[in-house]
Amino acid sequence: MSLDGLVSPHSLNLPVLAGRNISKIYRSGDVEVQALRGIDFELFANEMVVLLGTSGSGKSTLLNILGGLDLPSSGQVFYGYKDLSKANDSQLTRFRRDHVGFVFQFYNLIPSLTAYENISLVTEIAPNPISPGAALDLVKLGNRQHHFPAQLSGGEQQRVAIARAIAKQPDILLCDEPTGALDKQTGILVLEAIENINRQLGTATVVITHNTVVAGMADRVVNISDGIISGITRNPHRQAAKELTW
Repeated sequence: MSLDGLVSPHSLNLPVLAGRNISKIYRSGDVEVQALRGIDFELFANEMVVLLGTSGSGKSTLLNILGGLDLPSSGQVFYGYKDLSKANDSQLTRFRRDHVGFVFQFYNLIPSLTAYENISLVTEIAPNPISPGAALDLVKLGNRQHHFPAQLSGGEQQRVAIARAIAKQPDILLCDEPTGALDKQTGILVLEAIENINRQLGTATVVITHNTVVAGMADRVVNISDGIISGITRNPHRQAAKELTW
């Protein structure tokens, strides 16, 4: 399988990402832990999906598999019409590099580089990036581009991490507990940044959270419990991040 010259799923009217009957088993000696149990999942262009569930429900495992960081024990993952579950390490690396932006609970910024320079690490290798300055403008940090991480608040560092993730203009943005280490006020600012990216760039976005309030900003809410999808809800309208309260 080659991911070179890949036709965008947008033009094919296909889900950007699709998981079919995904299962994941972790083994340690004679002990088996089934993290996912035959999950089907779809993510479409422009869509915002919130994956909701308690710790240990399988949310992060699913996100890692969808983003090409891990492979399922069984089942298939499709980017458009390409079966990622048949990809080798090099092909998965190319998929992650060119098509997926990741945001995690911890920011993983390089302390010795400015916000602008942290983002430049991505834009220098991406095939179709926007400038680091433009990415910072999208998360409303254009005036902080020459600051080092130690000079930024936790919320500002997370917004730099979001800018870094989207500077390569990925089709997909995957966010794993992006507000987990932040207070409410700062968390809202981070969610506003994610919302802005989704609306302005049309980036298909998944946000993992255990905070049920965040579900209000989604097009669809997917509940995960004990490795299965226990429910899917479509919101009649999306609540603005700034209107969320918890």
